[in-house]
Amino acid sequence: MQAVFETLFDAVYLVTVVTLGMIMIRRSVKAAPAQGTSETAPGISHGNRQYLLFGIMAVTLGAGDSFHLVPRALALCTTGLESYTAALGIGKLITSVTMTAFYVLLYYVWRSRYQISRKKGLTAAVWALALLRVILCFMPQNQWTSPDAPLSWGIWRNIPFAILGGVIIVLFFRSACSSGDRQFRFLWLTVVLSFGFYIPVVLFADSVPLIGMLMIPKTCAYVWTVLIGFNAMKGDISNEKMS
Repeated sequence: MQAVFETLFDAVYLVTVVTLGMIMIRRSVKAAPAQGTSETAPGISHGNRQYLLFGIMAVTLGAGDSFHLVPRALALCTTGLESYTAALGIGKLITSVTMTAFYVLLYYVWRSRYQISRKKGLTAAVWALALLRVILCFMPQNQWTSPDAPLSWGIWRNIPFAILGGVIIVLFFRSACSSGDRQFRFLWLTVVLSFGFYIPVVLFADSVPLIGMLMIPKTCAYVWTVLIGFNAMKGDISNEKMS
């Protein structure tokens, strides 16, 4: 029963975020004029950089998570998780890196949406936290392919990640409130929820396996994040058509 539910849930999640991301990328890039004419190719054209970044972010999220979720689905549906320890560990490593890229891209969505042109110190801090997180993820002490990976390194590599998430939360909360941005008014909350469900898994899932179920609402929080960007893009396109 667990195998069927998890596999279906993960499949719907991966297909949803990747599909939405690809749609956002396609609609965010203006169609090039046909040679010798001023007409553009048919289809919706929306040249907004923030939605292009959002689309790339969504595809990065889905593609990265697939490296962990696909081996996990195979394991659950065949010989069990113990037989896929190495594949699952490598998948977690890749997911850890792509999730870091996800938040860096989200930072640039914030800069684009709210037209932030300076704050070089903040940008440097975001990149420093992201690079530190990636470096810690690649340290051999993580023992990704071991069935007894140390909890201590799971905590160490997530410290800069949590700080990065906290920065994103504050930035979107302040900007959405100060500008009255109704489309993105809950984006900060999706990040709060994702970390709120993720941290207990990091700390306690090995000793209390049932806590691993929190990854389901964590995943839903990420889908909500992607939907916020997708729905905002649709709303802007509709407004352009009416104007």
